[in-house]
Amino acid sequence: MEPDNLVLQPRDVQFDWSTLPMHWVPDEPVTTHVMNVLHLLLPEGERWFVRTFQQAVPLITDDTLREDVLGFIGQEAMHAEAHSEVLDHLLANGLDPRPFTRQMEHVFRRTLGPTAGLGEEQAREQLIERVAIVAAVEHFTAYLGDWMLNAGALDRAGIHPVMLDLLRWHAAEEVEHRSVAYDLMCHLDRRYVRRARTMLLVAPVLFWLWVRGARFMVKADKTTKARLTWREAMRAGRRGLLPKLSEILRAFLRYFHPAYHPKQEGSTSQAIAYLASSPAAREAH
Repeated sequence: MEPDNLVLQPRDVQFDWSTLPMHWVPDEPVTTHVMNVLHLLLPEGERWFVRTFQQAVPLITDDTLREDVLGFIGQEAMHAEAHSEVLDHLLANGLDPRPFTRQMEHVFRRTLGPTAGLGEEQAREQLIERVAIVAAVEHFTAYLGDWMLNAGALDRAGIHPVMLDLLRWHAAEEVEHRSVAYDLMCHLDRRYVRRARTMLLVAPVLFWLWVRGARFMVKADKTTKARLTWREAMRAGRRGLLPKLSEILRAFLRYFHPAYHPKQEGSTSQAIAYLASSPAAREAH
């Protein structure tokens, strides 16, 4: 049974990256860098989530939803900082992520930022559209969070324990707050057409950014001659080290079902259980 009245709390976690190797999935540089795209996209992306939801708070008329949104903001802010620290570690060890992260800064601060000079109704409509974009992205993060919590192949592969804890701590919180963005979107605009339209826009862009980021990371890593190929990615999927493309496609299609709700993705009880055992979450301030 799923818990009722869950209160979302940001956890001030700390991670020690001093022993993290460049290829933290042993002997799997491509798999490592496909997952490293999280660290490229999430810091700026989640700071944009925070700014967007902070701007949406005055529009919320439901007290419970407002509390959930504030908890979501706190958790997403902590996620951004944790992933930024991984980028700092990579830079210190000879892999410079800044050419790509500067592009992400432009995307999230300028392209997706508020447009100056809009009237009140136009600004409100643009804000709701940004909330709907976050809801579409959060559908994928909920799917990925559930996958990460259940990816036993990562344990068997000997993934670096600190990185595995970061990924699963983040995964658990994504599952924990998976309904907030969708519920906020519906609170502001319940129309199916907005939900469907934003997912049709978000999914291909997110996929394109992920492929670009993985190619960038593999090329920027001077310690390997590996190359990102579809064959390599599919092999990792078959071994359970990455999500399978067929499963990602099914997750994409689920969002369009008229009865869809994020509660259908993952288990809050499983997420809470991991957070109770996570070394970083247990030591959080």
